[in-house]
Amino acid sequence: MTTPAEANATLSPLILADLSDLPDSRINGSISVDHSTGRISGSGTFSPSFGIGSYTLHFCADFQGAAIRDTGVFMNDRAGSEPKNLSVMQDGVNNSPEILPAGAWTRFHAPNSNDKSILARVGVSFISVAQACHNAETEIPTFDFDAVHTAAQDAWTDTLSAIEVTPGPGVEASLQTVFWSGVYRASISPQDYTGENPLWQSSEPYYDSYYCIWDSFRSIHSLITIVDPVSQIRMMRSLIDIYRHEGWLPDCRMSLCKGFTQGGSNADIVLADAYLKLGSIAQAQGVEWQTAYEAVRTDAEVEPANWAVQGRGGLTSWKELHYIPTDDYDPYGVGPFTRSISRTVEYAYDDFCIAEMAQGLGYMADAQKYFGRAEYWR
Repeated sequence: MTTPAEANATLSPLILADLSDLPDSRINGSISVDHSTGRISGSGTFSPSFGIGSYTLHFCADFQGAAIRDTGVFMNDRAGSEPKNLSVMQDGVNNSPEILPAGAWTRFHAPNSNDKSILARVGVSFISVAQACHNAETEIPTFDFDAVHTAAQDAWTDTLSAIEVTPGPGVEASLQTVFWSGVYRASISPQDYTGENPLWQSSEPYYDSYYCIWDSFRSIHSLITIVDPVSQIRMMRSLIDIYRHEGWLPDCRMSLCKGFTQGGSNADIVLADAYLKLGSIAQAQGVEWQTAYEAVRTDAEVEPANWAVQGRGGLTSWKELHYIPTDDYDPYGVGPFTRSISRTVEYAYDDFCIAEMAQGLGYMADAQKYFGRAEYWR
């Protein structure tokens, strides 16, 4: 029989940090481990989950709870204690689709605490490894799990306290679980990446994970406008700033990358909704509605070369035929030549929202034109 002391002596916790992501989209990566502290840090370049381009994410992981026994790196199913760093990239020579597991590891002596736990603190950044370490150290200065847990609970309580529920007779208690779970999930994205955008320098907020506006305009954004208008206003400033630097509003965006469009240019709807409900308040908090109107009008009037990721395609047919044909002739750009009915309906609604903005801003000729185009769904 193994005594507790003997079991404790053989306990050797091992932490592996794999540079692969769940969909195996890694393009390249690098990782290192500090032999004295066990810190694992590195970077990986990946493809977005629903868009074009690539993004690089940096990370930094520190540990507490036991002395370091040894460290090293691994590739595929082999590991060694030397070297202490590793770089990997796609096999461009053989055009191999296989992305092998690769990363670093830290192994510990038996934890000296009674609960036998190893605590991990992980920071991430789109800027650099140093910034990832700084983010972790700033947000979690000590390895106090209970304090972090309490802070997270307090933050969510503060966020969700904008809503109150009064239970009524005949309503099952489980319905509240469903309701609060939905409100919680509706508060996760878009995400505030301010200070973590390496693409351009700006004093404006930067939000990411507009995933995707052709869904979220119907639900999440209209809810956020009511229960968290401050965040919604910052998101509108971010959308407008994306337009300033990239020339188009996103219809979907994640991990600094342009996401695919589905039908219309639905950031027009989000901006119009915020304009009608938060107009003067938002303007006082930094939203430039004139630039916002310029952005939505660009969506309505200018066809981009690639309307698979921004703007609208088939605008010539839209303006001349008043609908999008199934077999549209569109030599002006490329995109998904599908969804002719849903694109027709969405363009009409997008133009209706632009008309509402035009009317409020005093562009009466534009308002008349876009209210007319809003009838094209017929």
